Amino acid sequence: MDKNTIIGLVIISVLLIGYMFLSRPSKEEIAERQRVQDSIAHEQMVKEEEARVAAELLKEEAEKAEKEASAMADTLSPEQIDSIKNVKLRNEHGIFAKAVNGENKFTVIENNKMIITFLNKGGKIYSVQLKDYVTFNKEPLVLFENDENSTFGVVLSVSGKPLVTNNMYFEPMLAGGKTPTGDTIKVGENDLSFVMRLNAEAGKYIEYNYVIHPDDYMMDFSLNLVGLKDEIKDNTSTRMQWYVDVFALERGRDWESNNTTIFMRMSDEEIENLNEMKDADSYDTKGSAQWIAYKQQFFSSILISKDNALGDPKISLVKLNENDNPRALKTFQSDFFLELPDENKVSKDFSFYFGPNKYSLLKEYTDKDGNDMDMEKVIPLGWGIFGWVNKYAIIPMFNLLGRGIANYGIIILLMTIIIKLVLFPLTYKSYMSTAKMRVLKPQLDEIAAKYPKGKEMERQQAQMSLYQKAGVSPMGGCLPLLLQFPILIAMFRFFPASIELRQQPFLWASDLSSYDAILEWSTNIPIISSLYGNHVSLFALLMAISMFVQQKMTSSQNPSNSMPGMKVMMWMMPVLMLLWFNKYSSGLSYYYLLANLFSILQTWIIQRFVVKEDKLLAQMEANKNKPKKKSKWMQRLEEASKRQQEELRKQQKRK
Repeated sequence: MDKNTIIGLVIISVLLIGYMFLSRPSKEEIAERQRVQDSIAHEQMVKEEEARVAAELLKEEAEKAEKEASAMADTLSPEQIDSIKNVKLRNEHGIFAKAVNGENKFTVIENNKMIITFLNKGGKIYSVQLKDYVTFNKEPLVLFENDENSTFGVVLSVSGKPLVTNNMYFEPMLAGGKTPTGDTIKVGENDLSFVMRLNAEAGKYIEYNYVIHPDDYMMDFSLNLVGLKDEIKDNTSTRMQWYVDVFALERGRDWESNNTTIFMRMSDEEIENLNEMKDADSYDTKGSAQWIAYKQQFFSSILISKDNALGDPKISLVKLNENDNPRALKTFQSDFFLELPDENKVSKDFSFYFGPNKYSLLKEYTDKDGNDMDMEKVIPLGWGIFGWVNKYAIIPMFNLLGRGIANYGIIILLMTIIIKLVLFPLTYKSYMSTAKMRVLKPQLDEIAAKYPKGKEMERQQAQMSLYQKAGVSPMGGCLPLLLQFPILIAMFRFFPASIELRQQPFLWASDLSSYDAILEWSTNIPIISSLYGNHVSLFALLMAISMFVQQKMTSSQNPSNSMPGMKVMMWMMPVLMLLWFNKYSSGLSYYYLLANLFSILQTWIIQRFVVKEDKLLAQMEANKNKPKKKSKWMQRLEEASKRQQEELRKQQKRK
């Protein structure tokens, strides 16, 4: 690693730190957000306390009624007991009392992309299996299963009675009112409509209408309330809830967990997301949202409102312990306000997406007006210029090569060659700058000896004069590195997020989207296991070795690398990269290995056949005799230097 590289890395770090500093919220924004969160927390505490007191009162009344009913049971007939139970259900659940009890019934519907299982309790989607994918263990890929702890439904007040549809039994129906059988229902060439209806009385009901398309990961969903205009008086508390436990699907639970979170697109097009690195996180805001996405590493479950009707959304996640729940990864929860118009028939239109996080696929989906819904933003391609590089350069190139080549290891090799060829002019310019500085080193040493300590300004001025005469820019090796930096970071984001690499083998790697383990062990070794992991990734190891060779090769050609600490850096960087990349995508380590090998080859060719130092020195000596027009930047630098020298002389005279 030469001096220009160090300067480039320092500048890059400063730019990143500056960006983080400028983009961080102000003290007023932090205080306001904290105030809102405290207010919400206080309101939540009050509501929880009120709910607890109400629950205790209801429990006491229920226990009292149960004791009275038990005392009377011996004197009542079975018909009288049933009548009392019905009255009790009517008092507790109003017109939906008949839907409180029932038996669990499942309906399975299959299209070309997925197998969806519906449960009549709650009228909800019980599970979703994606047919074209399997887990790392080659088992059917099921995104989630709605067990008794999971929730999907509406919470509202009907005739003054609280109704939670998740606990009620719906009646399943196909088109024409036909009751589905126990066999799997296949979706044919046309859309299939499947209805779950929660019946009340006299034509009053709540209905979920699911429309499954033949060849799509997207399905339509409508919430219909019929005949309940006079029953729903309090619309301010109507909310929809969606709670699920998402399953671990990939190799490496920690890595998958760190890429699993909730995204949400607000009606003002802002994208919000929870911190996937935390064991628990939540977000509560006013306004309305267009969609809420339960995003896993390579797959997502997304609820979309067709009219931005997800009001005042609240989202949260909790990381699950592997020992407590080895199958599930995280618990996702979201609930939001639904505004119901004062009409006898109310319909709210939504869609569900259950499918892969594939950029080109998610980009195709638009809202009812044809506008982009930005669902592809759940894929972490990087912010700012890094995301642009991925969207407009890397992904198109990757897809183009993938059309004719089946082996993704070969595709990555070709991508590396193309990128290196495109960047070669910058690489060559950086090397030439380093070579010029190396050739000028003896003359720079003479200037340093001529202007010892105490004459720093004179020394700097003499050095700048030498650079100008020789036609050398001291920053010439740093700027090309800065220009290559966006591609370096873009590739760092691209490979771990590319579902195309999932379960794609190459050489010894069984899955280019995960780490390649040539050696694994189950015993946790303190410190080592947390920093390095319980395996050895060969691609990461080879990448670190190639990085060391590249740095040593460039270091031997740059006298400035004799400065203190450079040898330590030469060892430290590969070691840090090895620790960092051992758990990363093997496709990413493979790409950086190839990039390092091509850099070594380019450097060797330039050193051996292109750049001759004696000719380079002769050319720079000839440049000294040519008349030079000073650039404006050089003029300003010299003027600043003269002012500083004049100021120093004045200070010395005063003393």
